[in-house]
Amino acid sequence: MQRTKPPFRADHVGSILRTAAIKDARAKHEKKEITDAQLKAVEDREIEKIIKKQEEIGLQLATDGEFRRSWWHYDFFSMLDGVRLEASDHGIQFQGMQTKMQVLRVDSKIGFSNHPMLEHFKFLKAHTKVMPKMCIPAPTVMHFRLEPGSVNKSAYANRDAIFDDLAVAYQKAIKAFYDAGCRYLQFDDTAWAYLCSQEEMKKAKDRGLDVDHLQDSYTAMLNKALDAKPADMTITTHVCRGNFRSTFISSGGYEPVGKSLLEKCNYDGYFLEYDTDRAGGFEPLRFLPKGNKMVVLGLVTSKQGRLEPKDDIKRRIDEATKYIALDQLCLSPQCGFASTEEGNVLAEDEQWAKLKMIVDLSKEVWG
Repeated sequence: MQRTKPPFRADHVGSILRTAAIKDARAKHEKKEITDAQLKAVEDREIEKIIKKQEEIGLQLATDGEFRRSWWHYDFFSMLDGVRLEASDHGIQFQGMQTKMQVLRVDSKIGFSNHPMLEHFKFLKAHTKVMPKMCIPAPTVMHFRLEPGSVNKSAYANRDAIFDDLAVAYQKAIKAFYDAGCRYLQFDDTAWAYLCSQEEMKKAKDRGLDVDHLQDSYTAMLNKALDAKPADMTITTHVCRGNFRSTFISSGGYEPVGKSLLEKCNYDGYFLEYDTDRAGGFEPLRFLPKGNKMVVLGLVTSKQGRLEPKDDIKRRIDEATKYIALDQLCLSPQCGFASTEEGNVLAEDEQWAKLKMIVDLSKEVWG
């Protein structure tokens, strides 16, 4: 059966390829050729267009495509109290490519107040007839991305000392988005995927992270944040192996984190990447408790434009049902189409064709 509450049988991760008008306006704004108000006017107009497009292809949800953001994560984090983004001598290293050279700094106690993205959500909600979905980075990502020396000692003794304040900030974020009318919130998370990769764990250890206890620390922090979730709000997570201009960072199946993530974390649903063999098999899905929790299978890649054969997708859904009931499954792209404003290497019409295929497939599989 189709679902009337999120996650939906046909869903998507959130970000959408920036349109030419958005890219042009952001470039002009960077050069101070247009004002903040002029940039916002272009963003508003282009967001209205993609909301309409999501509705037209039959999705039961709509996002703003993250059109007002440069990064999927750093924009949100740098708008928290006590946190800023600054220039660095390096970016985040993907396979053969590096992002813009910026890093996070924690100057004072972390908090959530007057966050600009609340207004982003309110605009989305005011302009869609379907369920407005808000996507924000998970708190785990902020901790995992902090570099040695990035935390002011007058605020916190070390990186691990931010856990409690970060969880409380997210409790306030959940309540604030709820009060703004949000009933579908998603925490985007690369940290759990890195915990699946021995190579990434070695890098994390070299950066001074306590890799032996990260799963427990992250589960506790997430569950403390999720304690604030009202009963009629759905909070999902998307576990990502990296997505920058169609490249990736980590490889490895979900087995190392399956129990902690799927069984112990109090999410309502999980968007899991399954578009390549880098994600391993479906066996870890056995850790998902029977009941109301959902898994959204990311079987359609957002990294390139070729449309997957429908029969291949159906066969893989069938394979997943060896470990999880069909009724606890949904379908989506494996990631967003533009985790950063640069976007993935595919065309806009290819992006929409993929989302439309997911809607069509959901009807064929679930009725």
